[in-house]
Amino acid sequence: MSPTYTPEECERWHKRTCARCQRHGWFAARWPDGHVCRTCHDKAVLVRGTCPGCGDERALPGLRPGDGRRICSDCAGFMMSYRCSRCGTEDKLHRARLCTRCTIADRLDELLNDGTGRIRPELLPLADSLLAMDSPLSGLAWLNRSNGKPGSTADLLRRLAQGDIELTHEAFHHLQPWRAAAHLRELLMTCCTLPAIDKRICSFERWLIEHLASIPDPDHAQIIRRYATWEVLPRLRTRAEKKPVTPAARRRVADQVKQATAFLDWLADRDHTLATCGQTGIDAWHAEHNQHARNTIRNFLLWCSTSKLTRPFRLPPVHISRAAPMPQTERLELIGRLLTDPNLPLRVRVAGCIVLLYAQPLSRVVRLTLEDITRTQQQTLLRLGEPPSPVPEPLAELLFRWIESRDNMNTATNHACRWLFPGRRAGQPIHPDVLAALLNDIGIPTTAGRTAAIRQHVLEMPAPVVAEALSYHQVTTAKLASEAGGSWSRYVSGDHWRSPPGWTPRRTGDS
Repeated sequence: MSPTYTPEECERWHKRTCARCQRHGWFAARWPDGHVCRTCHDKAVLVRGTCPGCGDERALPGLRPGDGRRICSDCAGFMMSYRCSRCGTEDKLHRARLCTRCTIADRLDELLNDGTGRIRPELLPLADSLLAMDSPLSGLAWLNRSNGKPGSTADLLRRLAQGDIELTHEAFHHLQPWRAAAHLRELLMTCCTLPAIDKRICSFERWLIEHLASIPDPDHAQIIRRYATWEVLPRLRTRAEKKPVTPAARRRVADQVKQATAFLDWLADRDHTLATCGQTGIDAWHAEHNQHARNTIRNFLLWCSTSKLTRPFRLPPVHISRAAPMPQTERLELIGRLLTDPNLPLRVRVAGCIVLLYAQPLSRVVRLTLEDITRTQQQTLLRLGEPPSPVPEPLAELLFRWIESRDNMNTATNHACRWLFPGRRAGQPIHPDVLAALLNDIGIPTTAGRTAAIRQHVLEMPAPVVAEALSYHQVTTAKLASEAGGSWSRYVSGDHWRSPPGWTPRRTGDS
């Protein structure tokens, strides 16, 4: 049991003013330059370099009197050593005077023990990834998070090692808390311990189980299960085979399931079922609900009709609204601000320029990798489609500065990350919603800016060329060109099917 101190005793024995940051509080050590707090202590121990006193490459926690340069503990005259008692590395020391990596190794041996005194073989890749982290302190903090509580990292790992949790995606659907389970699942997929599945599909399948359990009517739950199993999930998996499922697509299919459930409840309140619902019921639903609900329920109603669950009916046409583009002058002003304002975070400057210059949605921006960027002696190219698009020099400079200083590179599987915008989750880029919030905070309206950019492009270039270069559908760019007042046929006057006057085909040796 730890001793209890009065406030006066704490102030007299355990609190001092830190010699490094000048804050008054609990001190961690007494060094030659004075007492230091825990924050300054841990930061100083992690500083590495060449000691100007002895010339050795080692930790530099001390400060040289006079000029304040970083020096090693021996040159600074420290009374204690920060070398690990096992491997000899200078680092922050934990229990038994072990460095962080040795402490993680012991912790993993304890948590991943399968009962034979060894780590479960299937979990060895996960242990290797955690031990290879660039920032082992964050890994140790993750292992010790909510320690001793059900659903903590330690609890999940221990149950995995002992076989209480099967190494299957189906088992992870039922684990709580779901965020901790989702993070662990992504680590296991990155380490190839679990089969790789799109994370949005995993999220939807977990949510679907909870949603079906919340439906009180068993007949309704059966219909929704059939709809999700045979219509929604196959469509989502087919999309994932071609390209990653975006958060917007994941939200859309969840909205379709929720709207289908609400529609069945609406019929039940009027003493109807799908079998008795006809054109009158369909019209009444559309009259009582907004445009978003009408568009969302459409897929479910068409599935019901195809599955012969309802009487024949007709649906009104789909209404799609587009965001109004910002003026061209405002877009150019925002681009200039992103390129020249050094007070803005580098990540949002680069992402905002890609949106405003190349009309890219954030769901596509976050999927960019380092392989999409090519640098030659003449220019820098960004592969958004075919051919790659040239990058102007001011943006190219920002782009390579950002690559050298990317965030979120210290997690277990991100130390070799190839994403242009790495996320906190293992092997995943930053979430588009997070990036959108960062851009909105500095006054960059992404949807309006992207709309303005693509409209300007189709005015200046042929719509099919824009579609290929920026990965848009040709029908989309053709419609935008028509709405903006330009089209492919207007770039060259005359009949495009008739040869120019005086032109004759070139003869070849075979003719």
